[in-house]
Amino acid sequence: MKRLMYSSAFYTLLGLLSGLFYREMTKAEDFSGFSQLNVTHTHLLVLGTIMFLIFMILEAQFKLTRNKKLFNSFFYIYHLGLLVTVAMQYVNGISTIKQLSVSPAIAGISGLGHIFLSIAFILFFILLGKRINNKQN
Repeated sequence: MKRLMYSSAFYTLLGLLSGLFYREMTKAEDFSGFSQLNVTHTHLLVLGTIMFLIFMILEAQFKLTRNKKLFNSFFYIYHLGLLVTVAMQYVNGISTIKQLSVSPAIAGISGLGHIFLSIAFILFFILLGKRINNKQN
């Protein structure tokens, strides 16, 4: 339960700092268009803070961490997916603001982040299903 709470707090901090970074960088560069930096703040707060609070509520109800192997797989893959995705948003966003070209590899790496998030959600629903079935028995 504590890991979930600390994860939520971690993403809250990253989300708030991301919003600050976005505001200050666009102001310093006199940039008013759209870049991926516009959405890093939201991604971190929703997929990080809010989702880990939801996971924490579900942990309290269904004791998800009792299945340690499946829970740990979900937990670490989710973090990896979210951090890779947001890191690529930063690379893309800063490149847009600085008017630099980005390699197509950035989109591919971002896609990997999304794939990791998808795998993590699949693992989470498998875990949740198992715990619901155990609770009903």
